[in-house]
Amino acid sequence: MAAGEEITLTGHIQHHLTNAKMCTVDGSFAFNKACSEAGFWTWHIDTLAWSIGLGLIFLFLFKKAANKASVGVPGKFQCFVEMVVEFVANNVRDTFNGKSKLIAPLALTIFVWVFLMNLMDLIPVDFLPAFAGFVGETAFGVDSQDVYMKIVPTTDINMTAALALGVFTLMIGYSIKIKGVLGFIKELTLHPFHAANPVVQALLIPFNLLLETIALIAKPFSLALRLFGNLYAGELIFILIGAVGLMQLPLHFLWAVFHILVIVLQAFVFMMLTIVYLSQASSDNH
Repeated sequence: MAAGEEITLTGHIQHHLTNAKMCTVDGSFAFNKACSEAGFWTWHIDTLAWSIGLGLIFLFLFKKAANKASVGVPGKFQCFVEMVVEFVANNVRDTFNGKSKLIAPLALTIFVWVFLMNLMDLIPVDFLPAFAGFVGETAFGVDSQDVYMKIVPTTDINMTAALALGVFTLMIGYSIKIKGVLGFIKELTLHPFHAANPVVQALLIPFNLLLETIALIAKPFSLALRLFGNLYAGELIFILIGAVGLMQLPLHFLWAVFHILVIVLQAFVFMMLTIVYLSQASSDNH
């Protein structure tokens, strides 16, 4: 958007929904608008920066709590961390039917990391992007309207899809580890329809393979789109609230009170579905 151009509501929304992009053009780095025709390989640097930064904050805080843990009277922060760990451990114990040292730490990481990324949605939508625009304009001579920053990584489908693909890879890995390659293939081809007659069973293989493949692929899609859709819708409402000017903070607070439930619930749902999917993958009942 050119300097001095009137900012419309549509322009305001589009600006806040646009990621800061970095790509390579003719062997050199390019940013934002120059990346529109750069092809497939484009990085959303705001999503990467905020997600990695929040992940490091999670590791730092929990490592600090572990280092200062005592058997005596624990501090408030240690109590809080222990409550979170116990909450996740109980859900893993009640849901995961197999035996694995990875599932509980994985579930804890997913729950806290997704929660922290979702929590960024509570920061007033104009504050950090406006600060980034100010820095870009004063330090680098870039028009503030050409500086983009989305501070909620889970409103980027690339981030939620990456998380879901990570879980999907673990699902396939656990299935093959527990059942073997042959067992995994049998699970895809001999269920849900089964027949005692070998000829009939062979005829049912294409239908079983189609149904099981759809059910398998639907899991990462549901993980990615559920988290993305809920947080994206919440962010859009915050952006609309940010367009009203002086009433932004009171309205922001009212919507944030409700949105806290969404933030926590979506982190919990992503964690629980991950545990359930990995439990199903680890089951060798068939």
